[in-house]
Amino acid sequence: MSEEEEQGFVVRDKRGQSREESPAPQDAPTPSPASEVLQEAPMASDHIHDQAPPLNFSSFIFSLSSSALMLMGEKLSPDQPSTPVNLPQAKEIVDILSILDEKTKGNLTPEEAAVMKDMLYTLRMKFVQAATGKSLAS
Repeated sequence: MSEEEEQGFVVRDKRGQSREESPAPQDAPTPSPASEVLQEAPMASDHIHDQAPPLNFSSFIFSLSSSALMLMGEKLSPDQPSTPVNLPQAKEIVDILSILDEKTKGNLTPEEAAVMKDMLYTLRMKFVQAATGKSLAS
């Protein structure tokens, strides 16, 4: 083999180059004072976190369950607009909750285990009802 074949590729580190060596494009935006103000201003979401309940395992389960219910066509409040039904995505969330249930067995508090059991039961029944179009109460 010749030396050319053994070389492989070449890495050039350009981090130490000055701006004179690599001129900036003419169209490059310059930072505006407004962007500096935005970085210093408090975020609106900071106020939301003060009022939100603490995130824990049960609230995580409620959040996933709410998403699954909405994907099954359920309205969580009367003034909420209708969302399109997406049963495959709803099933995926129910499957994720089933995996979480299996993987966390024995590691949950009694309250967390009850929330998980109740939510999975409710979601599975709603999914069957949504998939078949029949009411399960009959």
